[in-house]
Amino acid sequence: MSTSLTGFASEPSLFRGVIARRFFAFIVDGILIGIFGWASALGIFLFGIITLGFGFLLFHIIPILPFIYYTLLLPNGGTIGQRLFSLELREDSDLARRPSYAEAFVWSLLLWLSFALAFLPFLLALTNPRRRAGHDLLSGLAIVRTD
Repeated sequence: MSTSLTGFASEPSLFRGVIARRFFAFIVDGILIGIFGWASALGIFLFGIITLGFGFLLFHIIPILPFIYYTLLLPNGGTIGQRLFSLELREDSDLARRPSYAEAFVWSLLLWLSFALAFLPFLLALTNPRRRAGHDLLSGLAIVRTD
């Protein structure tokens, strides 16, 4: 499918099966973030030894790795997990534009806020036809199928 989805904003096939795909894409992304986190921790540990302990301060960046992962990958066609399951994040109004880095950052912050709220905002995806969760609604973005 081409990168432009203009004219298909109301086509229900773009949203069919999105919930299950999002779930599995998130699992893949979580595994990749975990691998990246462990590799970063090992690198920081070795750097901390080389710098006689000063480098251990870099351990403070590990909690923000998921934000970095989502913010950098979403504007470029989606995360690795989303691409694997043929999903892409688009502007909800016409589904033609990919999000900017600022929109991707806000979306990722709202995603993690959804986790902090005991997953309740995810239940909204079950109630609307476009399968948008709370963080999608608040950010003005939607996840669509690309296959």
